[in-house]
Amino acid sequence: MNQIQELNSSIIDITMKIQERSPELYELLSEMPITIPNIKNPTINFEILDSYYNSLRSILDTYNYNNYRLRF
Repeated sequence: MNQIQELNSSIIDITMKIQERSPELYELLSEMPITIPNIKNPTINFEILDSYYNSLRSILDTYNYNNYRLRF
């Protein structure tokens, strides 16, 4: 498996985790600016996918941190 395929797999995994564990957060993912390209036929490469994956991780980590703090 090449790097882009592995990254795509990781993106799918984290997206599924968000959908299953935090459906209210999942609904907001489509509003992320990175998911709405502002050009026709955008180029998708490793750097863009990596940035998107890191954005998902950051959102999930922040969401989990804030929800944990609110519970206690």
